[in-house]
Amino acid sequence: MPLADPSHFPREFDVAIELDADDVRRRLANGCTAVVDAKDRLTKADQAIGDGDHGVGMARGFSAALKKLDEAPAAATGELFKAVGMAIMSTSGGASGAVFGTFFMQAAAPLDTATLDSPRFVAAMQSGLDAVEARGGAKPGDKTVIDALVPAIARARQATVDDVVACLAAAAAGAIEGVESTVDMKAATGKARSLGERSIGHPDPGAISISVFLTAFAEESD
Repeated sequence: MPLADPSHFPREFDVAIELDADDVRRRLANGCTAVVDAKDRLTKADQAIGDGDHGVGMARGFSAALKKLDEAPAAATGELFKAVGMAIMSTSGGASGAVFGTFFMQAAAPLDTATLDSPRFVAAMQSGLDAVEARGGAKPGDKTVIDALVPAIARARQATVDDVVACLAAAAAGAIEGVESTVDMKAATGKARSLGERSIGHPDPGAISISVFLTAFAEESD
């Protein structure tokens, strides 16, 4: 069964030059909820190449993020991303909590306005990726969350700058492709590194997590 289907996203989008803070908050909540709901999937993926605690840690962290989103001010969309990151950092535990907390907290840096458009979204994703790479020293091809973020950003950059909804969908599709690419990779970092060649044939749990989040973030909020 495929991990996800990029055709889930429609080919045509209503033009949305930017999203307001309330929409960003709802989309972030959708993403957090999707990760929590994916706990069993993430656990199974981590049991194949890790210690099996990724799903529990992500569910704990993103559940805390949902609560923080209700309290976060919305003067700037970055405050919402920062709230998600701080909640994950303080509650998830383990290396994954640090990685995902860092990503969201640093993604907040370029988001100093009350709206989110395509250029700001790409800048936020790049800022988060840069921080994750600097923190852990991992690089593309090491079978980590980075392998989903890099194609997500590349696809988002290629999307029309006039349609932020299309940009979000492109990022989600890129992340899905990234997850699939990790199946054939040999882990070069983390607990999976000790498996060597045995890590090949399994997707990276962190890459799955960011893909799940971005897919839900790209969907129209309720």
